[in-house]
Amino acid sequence: MRRLAFIIIAVLAALPITAQTHYEGTIAVGGKAGATFSKVNFNPSVQQSMLPGITAGAMFRYIEEKNFGLIAELNVTQRGWKEAYDDADYNYSHRFTYLELPIMTHIFFGNQRVKGFFNLGPELNIMLGDGISSNFDYQQAASMDYFVKNARHIEQMTMKINNRLDYGICGGAGMEINLNAKQSLLLEGRFYYGLTDVFSSHKTDVFSSSNSMTVMVTLGYFYRLK
Repeated sequence: MRRLAFIIIAVLAALPITAQTHYEGTIAVGGKAGATFSKVNFNPSVQQSMLPGITAGAMFRYIEEKNFGLIAELNVTQRGWKEAYDDADYNYSHRFTYLELPIMTHIFFGNQRVKGFFNLGPELNIMLGDGISSNFDYQQAASMDYFVKNARHIEQMTMKINNRLDYGICGGAGMEINLNAKQSLLLEGRFYYGLTDVFSSHKTDVFSSSNSMTVMVTLGYFYRLK
């Protein structure tokens, strides 16, 4: 089902390519940067809160129709999860750094000055690295009274990453303000849902799923080439 959903979104993202061409096409390039807030969807669940991070990258946009276009990006993005301890002064987070390539259908509306837009499409991610931050010896959690008493899952804190290649679906909405005929600023909120498990998810493994979920808020800049 995950692969089927990915294929459907990929087909939708390619629709503008086959659209009519009686409008003069425009090409724009730019950059973006912003904040990420992420979790890992563990099953069985793990008590956690959103892990803050950053994202930044380059954008390419081709508009062929009056209200439709195509956007491709190349970003470096931080994802991961942060364990939540309501009644203890513990901190643990595992952060992943990805090189991500989203290719999205771009639907926009408005006037020459201000436009609203929706983006939707597939995304491919390659993990560049990861790191753990903790204020306790998480490798010895099995012998710590707090974890024994609360019967918390601790396996995820020491598990090795199984999939460094991730694909998923992303979608967002935002607003673009044209500064002049060539330049514009845009603000976007976006959600990413990973379709690949970060850790091993065989029947004999602890977790049957461990896919990423990320909210991103970014500020971008476009310069029109054509």
